Amino acid sequence: MTSITPREIRRALLARAEIAIFDVRSEHEFAQDHPLFAAQIPVDRIAVEAEYRLPRTDVSIVLYDDGEGLVGAAEASFRSLGYTDTRVLEGGLQGWRDAGYELFQDVNSYSKAFGELVEHRRHTPSLSADDVDALIEEKADIAILDARRFDEYATMSIPTGTSVPGAELVLRAQVVAPDPDTLIIVNCAGRTRSIIGTQSLVNAGLPNRVAALRNGTIGWTLAGKALERGQQRQAPEVGRDLIGEACIRARDVAYRAGVKRIDGETLAVLAADTARTLYRFDVRTPEEYAVGHLPGFLSAPGGQLVQETDHNAPVRGARIVLSDDLGPRADMTASWLAQMGWEVYVLEGFEGALESGPLPGPPPRSREGRYKRPYEGTDNQAEAMQAYLEWEYGLVAQLARDGTHGFFVI
Repeated sequence: MTSITPREIRRALLARAEIAIFDVRSEHEFAQDHPLFAAQIPVDRIAVEAEYRLPRTDVSIVLYDDGEGLVGAAEASFRSLGYTDTRVLEGGLQGWRDAGYELFQDVNSYSKAFGELVEHRRHTPSLSADDVDALIEEKADIAILDARRFDEYATMSIPTGTSVPGAELVLRAQVVAPDPDTLIIVNCAGRTRSIIGTQSLVNAGLPNRVAALRNGTIGWTLAGKALERGQQRQAPEVGRDLIGEACIRARDVAYRAGVKRIDGETLAVLAADTARTLYRFDVRTPEEYAVGHLPGFLSAPGGQLVQETDHNAPVRGARIVLSDDLGPRADMTASWLAQMGWEVYVLEGFEGALESGPLPGPPPRSREGRYKRPYEGTDNQAEAMQAYLEWEYGLVAQLARDGTHGFFVI
């Protein structure tokens, strides 16, 4: 097996060359320690996930474990699928440690680190659980918008909250809160999606005052407050006038982030470039995607795409094209991906023959080997939730020590 040194990987990341770094251990083991831009794929999932996560078979793939002896089987699996440029991290994860390079914990680490950087640079406004609870008790003029996936919201939510997944916020916030005097509070389970969601509304120039619920449902639970279960509140449909206003706001944000706009002919040129990886994502809701989507585009609702970029697009340095029949969801999602260092484009127009049907993609993973997220579900230990928050608070300093991220904040 051909090896690659930690120094060579770092050089590729700094040069923005295409590279996919895969930890082939279980997700739980991955979450304990990994390089910033590593993605995770267990050996037994390579055959079913590779074609969706690695569209180009000659992309540079780096594999590692931590001495478990898994990389040989992983390389053989990739080779059997036609991938031609697979290398092994010299010394495995210990080699990365020995080189003195930074290691990160948890999952979706670089998206979460980016969220912390956004709050650090922009001083994203937030309110404590006690402050928000007091506003609810006094029936103040507030609207609580939950930026997570709908299934997460239905599992547990802040009282009176409405489900408005992240990419939908700029499009739908003014439907839920039409009065500019209404205080909008954005929450998620922890920190990242509430920070990004709140800052999205601030960046888009909504007239309302906007604040994140500090530390999300974790902070709410640690403050001893009760969550609702099984709620179904969702934002209503958006009128044409508000769609037009959201388009203007979102396009301006995307422009400030340096997002490029392309037509179908330019997309075809990008797709024909066999020397570059091209990801195509439809950032609308899964329900809209199933009704009809452009051929070749995978479903990746925008808020989750920003949160889980390492899973959806493990090839760092690749190109990303986003589609959205209305526009604001693609523009806002692209604005964040651009700030995270991606070469990202928004496809203008939603024309031509559409495909419909169930979401393409690999079958879901089993729970075996899965990392227990401290912010997920309703049975987490307080100590684990607090430790998770302490870890997130330290991510900005970790980014500075690592030095490979290339993030900027508008």
